[in-house]
Amino acid sequence: MGAVAQEIDRRLRAALAPERLEIQDDSSKHAGHAGHRGDGAESHFTVRLTSAVFAGQNRVARQRAVYAALGDLIAPDRIHALSIEAKAPGES
Repeated sequence: MGAVAQEIDRRLRAALAPERLEIQDDSSKHAGHAGHRGDGAESHFTVRLTSAVFAGQNRVARQRAVYAALGDLIAPDRIHALSIEAKAPGES
């Protein structure tokens, strides 16, 4: 796991206490696309997480919570693209 992925992990665990957290670095799939720096940098991610914090929240509220937890990592020179799959416990 690269440095950016580790920081994503640290921040999401601290803010959302997820029961399940998967971080997938999709950067290599975006070679030649906008936001891909071509220097091996981590820039595109998929995050899948389950947290009790999301109970009763809609999709937009869940995404906002993830973005808030990541704060300054969400910037063109850090994380260019982020796919979020956020669920509450018991959701499939």
